[in-house]
Amino acid sequence: MKKLVLDFPIQLQEAVNISKNFQFTTIGGDFTSVVVTGLGGSGIGASIVQNYVFDKMKIPFIVNKDYFLPAFVNKTTLVIVCSYSGNTEETVMAMEQAIQKKATILCVTSGGRIAEMAAQKKLDCILVPSGMPPRACLGYSLVQLLAILNHFDLINSKYKNEIKAAVSTLTTTTEDIQKKALAIAKKVKGKLPIVYSAQSIEGVAVRFRQQLNENSKVLAWHGAVPEMNHNELVGWRDDATDKAVIVLRNEDDFDRVQKRIEIGKKIVKKYNPTYIEIISEGATYWEKVFYLIHLTDWVSVHLADLREMDATEVKVIDFLKGELAKV
Repeated sequence: MKKLVLDFPIQLQEAVNISKNFQFTTIGGDFTSVVVTGLGGSGIGASIVQNYVFDKMKIPFIVNKDYFLPAFVNKTTLVIVCSYSGNTEETVMAMEQAIQKKATILCVTSGGRIAEMAAQKKLDCILVPSGMPPRACLGYSLVQLLAILNHFDLINSKYKNEIKAAVSTLTTTTEDIQKKALAIAKKVKGKLPIVYSAQSIEGVAVRFRQQLNENSKVLAWHGAVPEMNHNELVGWRDDATDKAVIVLRNEDDFDRVQKRIEIGKKIVKKYNPTYIEIISEGATYWEKVFYLIHLTDWVSVHLADLREMDATEVKVIDFLKGELAKV
């Protein structure tokens, strides 16, 4: 897993090349909504993109993480099917519904049943390299989602230069990132991690939580500001020294959100001294986002090492799939 995390900047560049070389055959229409259907490591890219397009797209962008598509999906909906293996049963079932509903469908996968269905129906299908854990392929899937939205003129091409800048930033700061991540992992070891962020980058916080779950083999939870100020903050009133709070921040987060985080810090630190802030680096949106993703990915694998865990192993998920296959 360490090699896969280390190669994240290379993966981003490869992902850009894949999208650049892909020849779309699907012609854009007057879409009324976009639905990305995918789960786990295959779906988290959509959650991060959802934050990005929030103030850019004029139509709804929905992330679906279930067997069933929303009732509104129809022939004016763009459905992007995202499954790294191509065999995720929930995503396969959702794709079958999209076909029945006559939606415009594009796929992002490394093969499997979804690639087969796409070939049968003559659907555009962007193939990414196979043979890796889905969570280690975030760059491949996320960049393709942006490329698809750009192809249909739902977003502009500004993201391309930002990703190029992100690759450069991550490449030149990788040693510093690893050092920071190891220091954070040492502080988090033996505690239950709680991840907070602004709502505008909640997808990154979710990604970190999931990486802690799968790589570090620990439970964790996350919350977003301002929403957590209206509920979870009330829960901070007892000793919480068994927990570690990690806050993901951008220096240009909305000022009222910044003030809320600062006030929240005073409240939380009354009950828990392990309060860690990770400040993004970079000049553009995607530089900052990928910096936070890369650093927190490193935290998760360093924590796995400190806990003497195999970051790659997910036997419990394999067991679940095996049991489901019997039904």
